[in-house]
Amino acid sequence: MKIVIIGGTGLIGSKVVAILSGKGHAVIAASPKGGVNAVTGEGLEDALAGADVVVDVANSPSWADDDVMAFFTGSSRNLLAAESQAGVKHHVALSIVNAERMPNSGYMRAKVAQENIIKDGRIPYTIVRATQFMEFMAGIGQGSVVEGAIRLSPALIQPIASDDVAAAVAEAAIAAPLNGTVEVAGPEQFRLDLIVGRALAAIGETRAIVTDPKALYFGTELDDTSLVPASNSKVRLGKLRYDDWQRQ
Repeated sequence: MKIVIIGGTGLIGSKVVAILSGKGHAVIAASPKGGVNAVTGEGLEDALAGADVVVDVANSPSWADDDVMAFFTGSSRNLLAAESQAGVKHHVALSIVNAERMPNSGYMRAKVAQENIIKDGRIPYTIVRATQFMEFMAGIGQGSVVEGAIRLSPALIQPIASDDVAAAVAEAAIAAPLNGTVEVAGPEQFRLDLIVGRALAAIGETRAIVTDPKALYFGTELDDTSLVPASNSKVRLGKLRYDDWQRQ
């Protein structure tokens, strides 16, 4: 199959490209640096010519509320229109577990809007919803500094390694469209403040960590259901445990 990966040079995209190329598929890693811009539409017609599947794992360069909404809605509309013209048979998109349950976050609102555009479109689709990546645990802490201290919620989180996310996205790309959603998560649950504390310690962060149930996570308060799948019986669990990932 010819498979076009939008955001194909990023963290997840580059891994998906490697997996699918290794399986013998004709894969194009599409990105603005390579002249393919889903937001403006530049290069889409040529990149999608003859494509069977389009995988969208692109991320907004700005997380300001208006910017991120414009990015995900604009790029999705442009992609679906170009896919319709090219005769693409399957649209795969990466999204976030429980995005609709965090409406105070502009980023989550934008991901929900993206999902709705895909669902309302004419292209058969699969949406892969993932929990937060293990790779971002330290960054979450560094972005949660208030008055010199790192303030973190003790809510449950079930982080997943990017390798496992990429494997799930690649699997979806070569399977039949679900016209629905699949969820993926890591194999373990942690308290957010504790797992982020471990990640920060590993990089030598010395600022104090304050556990605060009211601490915001991308603009929204959390509870124990916010960052974990509703039911592990219906979710695909990644293989890589946090300790093993950290040793890697």
